Amino acid sequence: MEGFNGWLYESFNHDFAIRRFCSARVELEQWELGDAMNNEIEPFFPDDEISTPHLAASEVDDFVDSFINMDYDVDDDGDGDDKDDRNSKKQQNFHHFQDKIEAFSIVNDDSLMIEGDELEMSSSCEDLGANEMVPSIEEVSHGVDQGLHLVHLLLACAEAVGCRDIHLATSMLSQIGASATPLGDSLQRVSYCFATGLKSRLSLLQNVNGNGTITNCAIDVPMIAREEKMEAFQLLYQTTPYIAFGFMAANEAICQAAQGKGSLHIIDLGMKHTLQWPSLIRALASRPEGPPTLRITALTSDEDLVELEASMKSLVEDASSLSIAMEFHMISEPVTPSLMTRENLNLREGESLYINSVMHLHKYVKESRGSLKAILQAIKKLGPALLTMVEQDANHNGPFFLGRFLESLQYYSAIFDSLEASLPRHSPQRMKIERLHFAEEIRNIVAYEGTDRMERHERADQWRRQLGRAGFQVMGLKCLSQARMMLSVYGCDGYTLGSEKGCLLLGWKGRPLMLASAWQLHNASSAY
Repeated sequence: MEGFNGWLYESFNHDFAIRRFCSARVELEQWELGDAMNNEIEPFFPDDEISTPHLAASEVDDFVDSFINMDYDVDDDGDGDDKDDRNSKKQQNFHHFQDKIEAFSIVNDDSLMIEGDELEMSSSCEDLGANEMVPSIEEVSHGVDQGLHLVHLLLACAEAVGCRDIHLATSMLSQIGASATPLGDSLQRVSYCFATGLKSRLSLLQNVNGNGTITNCAIDVPMIAREEKMEAFQLLYQTTPYIAFGFMAANEAICQAAQGKGSLHIIDLGMKHTLQWPSLIRALASRPEGPPTLRITALTSDEDLVELEASMKSLVEDASSLSIAMEFHMISEPVTPSLMTRENLNLREGESLYINSVMHLHKYVKESRGSLKAILQAIKKLGPALLTMVEQDANHNGPFFLGRFLESLQYYSAIFDSLEASLPRHSPQRMKIERLHFAEEIRNIVAYEGTDRMERHERADQWRRQLGRAGFQVMGLKCLSQARMMLSVYGCDGYTLGSEKGCLLLGWKGRPLMLASAWQLHNASSAY
């Protein structure tokens, strides 16, 4: 392993050399950075110009170990509040590693001009010896873990794709295909999904404009039917806590904020199903002060509304059997600021308004914060008693492709590792969840740019900044004990819970994966 660490460190130095002297890569990242600055994205800027990257072998080893071995130390009580120092160090090392990659991407124009004068610029990564960056599988088969090799192939392939070296990237994808498979272990399966995303991005590179932007076009990938997507989502809900955690936290926040309120109106952003609401209805029916009247308005752009309407009709009947007078309304339009008005949403005097967003607000981040800001300002004007938000806790919206790739590889490696622990290796349910749900997310993050890249997940601290600027303040969730009890049902020891500045975090072996939060307007009462 010691010899392998040396090779790994050397390979990353080659990797950075590609980034520095590939003219196509420089051109692309200059455009990406300019676009990020123009659209108010907050990239990482180093305090000092970085001319030569330097990563200690231990840093690289910790980075790889953090998402391959998944050996975070977990508190016995599972609340994540007192994490072991080694967990924190692993996260810090990963972000330090990622920051160095991002920082090295941001080189000023003068230094690029000097490099261009001193060196013959090449549009091919292979001309720089990048094809020697990763040895063949035969070369590493003796004494080196094949999983580690697979990860390094993915990283090198991602850099070749970023450098627009189609020949080299295609060659590396062939090597990855020798090990990555949807039927293997968790690392092989997640690698297969990322390789598919890289392959899709390669096909998009055939449509690069003169200004360096990528024109999205149709990719030869089988379409997934809506019914298949919903089946995969329901299986994810039934077999893992990731979705149920968000529903539980949001419903608990609504119940606490609705104490003493006789008429409730919930606006559900991007509603596609009714899985969240049965437990809320049961909780409201058992209130000491008696059940309230309830209205749920679904804002959905889903074209097939028959099944959703049937589910809501059944839910209204169930609510009636529990003595709750419930109404359901559906607005079949995308969520836009112009839609979010009191008139369009038919708000009534005396109602207590709640806005609910489960894994939906990140779709409005897009290239700029402007779209999200407009949505949040429209929500603020409605004067809701509470905004509940559940999102993936990950930084998948960085302005640079390689940084996004690294972050998403670590994130989904943890997801797939948890699925491996929860479901048998050849479980058809697990295969559907990975192929029809997570593989689609990964492909969107890796392959697409512009408006077609919808999966723009962000971390809790970024959401705090954006919501704070829009006039909201976080309300501490008080359901940690309920969440811990919920996790015990799944019979898997790897899930961890934590609380960070009012947000509740669900993770796998110490790596946060989902966040749940509740928000009130700044001038609203903080007691609930």
